[in-house]
Amino acid sequence: MKKVTLSALALFLLAGCSSTSQQHTASKRIIVLGIDGMDPGFVERHWDSLPNLDKLRHQGTFQRLATVMPPQSPVAWSTFITGLSPEQHGIWDFVHREPRTAMPISSMAEVQAPEHQLSVGPYLIPLSEGKVKMQRDGTPFWLSLSAKGVPVTILRMPTDFPAAECEGQSLSGMGTPDLLGTFGTFSFYTDDPKVLERKDLSPGAIIPVRLDNQHTELIVDGPDNTLRKDHPRTTITVKVDVDPEKPVALFEAGGKKIVLKQGEWSEWLPVNIPMLGPVASAHGMIRLYAKELKPGFRVYVSPVNIDAAQPDLPISNPKTYSADLAAAIGEFYTQGMAEDTAALRKGVLTRQEYLQQAALVHKEHLAILHHAIEKQKDGFLFFHFFGIDQNSHMLWGKYDSELLETYKLVDRTVGEVMKKAPDATLIVMSDHGFNTFDRAVNLNAWLMKEGYLTLTDPKLVGDAEAFVNVDWAKTKAYAVGLNAIYINQVGREERGSVHPVERQRLLDEMEKKLLTFRDPGTGEAVIDRLYRLNPQHPETAPDLLVGYMPRYRASWKTVLGSVPAELVEDNTDAWVGDHCISDRFVPGLLITNQRTKLEHPALADLPFTFLNEYGVTPPPKLQGRRLF
Repeated sequence: MKKVTLSALALFLLAGCSSTSQQHTASKRIIVLGIDGMDPGFVERHWDSLPNLDKLRHQGTFQRLATVMPPQSPVAWSTFITGLSPEQHGIWDFVHREPRTAMPISSMAEVQAPEHQLSVGPYLIPLSEGKVKMQRDGTPFWLSLSAKGVPVTILRMPTDFPAAECEGQSLSGMGTPDLLGTFGTFSFYTDDPKVLERKDLSPGAIIPVRLDNQHTELIVDGPDNTLRKDHPRTTITVKVDVDPEKPVALFEAGGKKIVLKQGEWSEWLPVNIPMLGPVASAHGMIRLYAKELKPGFRVYVSPVNIDAAQPDLPISNPKTYSADLAAAIGEFYTQGMAEDTAALRKGVLTRQEYLQQAALVHKEHLAILHHAIEKQKDGFLFFHFFGIDQNSHMLWGKYDSELLETYKLVDRTVGEVMKKAPDATLIVMSDHGFNTFDRAVNLNAWLMKEGYLTLTDPKLVGDAEAFVNVDWAKTKAYAVGLNAIYINQVGREERGSVHPVERQRLLDEMEKKLLTFRDPGTGEAVIDRLYRLNPQHPETAPDLLVGYMPRYRASWKTVLGSVPAELVEDNTDAWVGDHCISDRFVPGLLITNQRTKLEHPALADLPFTFLNEYGVTPPPKLQGRRLF
């Protein structure tokens, strides 16, 4: 997938928003804990192990919370943020497609280079500010609250990068890139020849190292230097000296030295990356894991995170808020999806090592929550916790006892919040639930089989690159992302072959065939239902959303637009749980200390309720209902 490109200007010239105090109109205190992926069925099976959640439901209400279609985190949280349907806010997937090229792109934000630059020798000096363009439409509910004087604190809200300007404070969450502009690119350094043979590590990299007199240097990729005309890749050097006798080593980076034993994780190491000599630098930070120091050498280096203490991108509102947090609680993961599931999927980290890394993420992010609760006296506070979602992807249905430990962590946190804020309206909610992911569907292979997608040479079928061999003149439809099918429409796609008047007939035909699609290996139905759309932005929206049956999901190959040969195959990935299926199978949950009056609440009801609780009139497009 195309990465979110970071301009050098954005790295150090983007101005944050200011925050001025107002006298708010209400003293009501509301705390919302958004627990990504918390499944109501899993909670019901483990009430005895979750005493604080059990207590909370008996104080008020426990219900399933209807999610959106498709039930993906950026789509669902965009509805939670705006109160709008996906057709209105325009976020359909983690992955959208660029209409001209059909290539996959990020759905959440785009960093744009400065419009005006001065050429000086090999350098490009920015004369205007760069921009970070939010892809989502609609007004975040907390902007409406803060405009009426309600104090708001929004912590790690998904799809809120750049952090929205408001009369309050916020920290961006899912969608926040690492310093390379990706959603997380780790590095793994080793002298193991078997590991070095691997070619399938993306989004990570295996780098060979050789110790010379027990010394080596790890060269870590930094961001592209877009202050230079040739945009060279910057690098970070980590010096390593291994003890000649013991499995322990001295690491040095950014002028800081630390000693790690084999099997130990480091603290954060700040690294400054020169971009324009001494005039301008990018500020990042890395964390190391000494997986093996003797007899072999295997060291994991985290994605280069934006330094919370010196952020070069707008990750908080006001701009100084992340630095204030870092000063109060220490540095923390700023990367939006910080649990390194990719390192586990690619075998760089074992399951236990992944859980150790995830625990570091959870400790830091929960420290942010506790700090905010201590500071909050009244007003609205939201906190997003990603741990259950990420751990469910890696543990669901196979390692439930280990997954339960993350649920218990959330339960303990809920108990602490109940004690610290006994007067608050407390809401624990999730954007979707979970299910097993046993069989991977190659949707482009199905489209090819049925004659909707044509290759220039059928013998070249494969999955190496997205659409590398597609004959667009003969292709009527294609799939990109987790739930989307696009018609190759004339006037919208650059190489369109289907005229708009043919679109309806083609969709009718495809729907009938898709609903009869059976797994060749099991005979089971693959698709539960299909969804037609009436989007506000038809040029970017998919033409059809696919609601898969439980156990099925689009393959990783489909997500990025590849065209393999197999229709359906076993999921052999470490990613064993998922939720990108028909929305009715994976509802979220709602647990609150208030009695609700809705029998079937939905995500859009929450922002509607928040506004009404503070006496703020919801925007006309917000069609929610009051919970209380």
